Amino acid sequence: MTAAAAPRKAPKINRIGLDLEPYRGLKTTLCAGCGHNSISERIVECFFEMGIDPTQVIKLSGIGCSSKSPAYFLGMSHGFNSVHGRMPSVGTGAVLANKDLLALGVTGDGDTASIGIGQYVHLMRRNLPIVYIIEDNGCYGLTKGQFSATADLGSTLKTGIANDLPPIDTCSLAIQLGATYVARSFSGDKKQLQAVFKGAMGHRGTSVIDVISPCVTFNDHHGSTRSYQYVRDNRTDLQTIGFVPHFDEIHVENGFAPGSVREIEMHDGSKLRLEKLEEDYDPGDRLRAIERVETAAEKGQVLTGVFYVNTEKPNFIDLLNLDDTPIARLPQSRLRPESAALDEVMEELA
Repeated sequence: MTAAAAPRKAPKINRIGLDLEPYRGLKTTLCAGCGHNSISERIVECFFEMGIDPTQVIKLSGIGCSSKSPAYFLGMSHGFNSVHGRMPSVGTGAVLANKDLLALGVTGDGDTASIGIGQYVHLMRRNLPIVYIIEDNGCYGLTKGQFSATADLGSTLKTGIANDLPPIDTCSLAIQLGATYVARSFSGDKKQLQAVFKGAMGHRGTSVIDVISPCVTFNDHHGSTRSYQYVRDNRTDLQTIGFVPHFDEIHVENGFAPGSVREIEMHDGSKLRLEKLEEDYDPGDRLRAIERVETAAEKGQVLTGVFYVNTEKPNFIDLLNLDDTPIARLPQSRLRPESAALDEVMEELA
């Protein structure tokens, strides 16, 4: 007689009644060991654990290895793969058309800091509600690994050629220009990356997360400042990050010394908890945040953590004073005024 088969374990269900499957995507075609795959896994986990309806998400991207990533998560979500460097404008249009959607942009250092830098700059100024993830490997992985605009001064290619141009720091730029949630993390740190992503998902403004994501094919060698080994050897955490979603009861965790934790309430009611480590750091101080990022770069440190949070600044939707009903759901009668209204406007201009 054969032994009876063990009962199949029921899949875990989240707070809106879904299992993990609706949050997954296609099988990845990126290189084995690519940091981008780890980021996709964290996105799947975070959206599932936060209980966000995947049909109410729009995922956006441009061109590059990073911009292939949205195929690998949230298979039931809306998606738009835009022209190289143009994801911010497409994302802006999508959010203005339906402000009820959660916008998730996944891009790379080339897509953002080179051809897309002009669009990136204006997205930061507007404080559009969007989670903007930069999968930063310091090189162009689709075109044989040339330096990108975020590559550090002195970092080398496999051939030994050293980069002689200063990098663009996307986090420093984002803080300076007006983004209201700015962080840097590492694709190899599951716990920190999850907390940073969840904080961004609860924020109603421009959330920029620069994720150091080593390219195992072209930029994971000795001499590269984007290699796994370099990040492990030179990484400095600004704080220990915890996150309490708005639907969970809040408990004070053991190990948090009195007075050492800064708790920030996000727009959805969730709590971002930042435990100070080696320094007294205020994530609400914009100028201090820029200074700390620049100081770390000068020392060759890979600084990770939440650099800046501002929950008080109006976002782009607030500034435009849009109708409570998303434009995408407004009837034609409200979107197309009668000819008499046009005649009145023309009369005023005469």
